[in-house]
Formats: sequence, C-alpha cells, structure tokens
Amino acid sequence: MTLAVYVASACALLAISEVDKIGINGVTSSKPKRVRRKVGDILRIDLGSGQHAYAQVASEPLIVFFDGVFTKDVAIEEIPTLPVVFTLGVFRYAVTKGVWPVIASQPLTPENAQEPFFFRQDIINGRLFLYHSTFADQNFERPASLAECTGLECVAVWEPEHVVDRLRDHAAGRPNRWAEALKIDTARLTSPSRA
Repeated sequence: MTLAVYVASACALLAISEVDKIGINGVTSSKPKRVRRKVGDILRIDLGSGQHAYAQVASEPLIVFFDGVFTKDVAIEEIPTLPVVFTLGVFRYAVTKGVWPVIASQPLTPENAQEPFFFRQDIINGRLFLYHSTFADQNFERPASLAECTGLECVAVWEPEHVVDRLRDHAAGRPNRWAEALKIDTARLTSPSRA
C-alpha cells in the first residue's frame, strides 16, 4: 500500500467516524448517553406544570419516592431526609435512559436502605404471600395472612409514567388507578384460613 492510499484510507475512516459523531446534517447526535444505575443517586421527576418530585435509587429494582411536589429546588442534602411516600420497583430504563435525571448522589438513610416487605396475591386462588429477600430459599415468598399484607405495596415493577401519575394523584389527594388495580382483592379471600 502506498503512502497516498494509506493516508486516503485513514482520512476516509476519520471522515466516517466524524459523520457518526456529528450527524449527516452537521448536527451533533442527540443520542443520549446511558446512565449507570447507582444506589444513592437522587432523581428529579418532572410532574409537568413546572412541578417536580424527588426520589432516590435503592437496591435493584427499588426506588424510594419522597413526599412533596416542588416548584423550586430543594437542597441536595435535605432530599434523603424528606418523608417517604412509597418505595416501588421501577423499570431500570427510568434511570439508565435518563427519563428521570440523576441530579446528585447521597447515602441512603438507614431506614430507606432497608428492603421493604411486599405482598403478592395469587391470580388463580386469591391466596396472599409476603415477598422479601429473607425468603430467598422459598422463591422469595411465603404464605401470609390478610393482616400481614395490609398496608404493604404489591410486588410489581412500575413503568415510570405510572409512577408520575401516582405522584400527581397523591399530591392531589385522589386515588390512583394503578395503585387501586394492585390492591388486595378481599372478595377473592373466600376461605377464613386465607384471611
């Protein structure tokens, strides 16, 4: 290969890589950079109308959501101490694709670092189960009574937009259709041994 051919090939490769970076029309590529999901990351959740809420990444797939709707920024160090409204499993892309931008990172408070218990209701027979990592040897769940499950979140992985709906509804003091759909169906608890 002559020097001229080598230089021409190198220039062509460089030009192709620059087109990939810049784009065909000379506009910088808008492909967002993926963000790593890290425990402690603080998220800003846009609720529309100039309002936002805050959340903090916990162990996969959990995210801790803080109570309150804000129009102004809250000091980063204060966010992890806000009251918790709920802790939910959320699809990973909410963080990794930047749906909810990471604005800082702070250690989880000891309370928020603890894995919460969840419930599951069998879709066929209506039986209730507690879901938690302490039951890892039993497929992460064990049979439970209605009393044990009352007040717990249903084990589920939420879409980001459904969480936004729930935060808006919570702030407005109205029921949320997604949370209501996941409530325990007491009509299916026909046997006293299951209640």
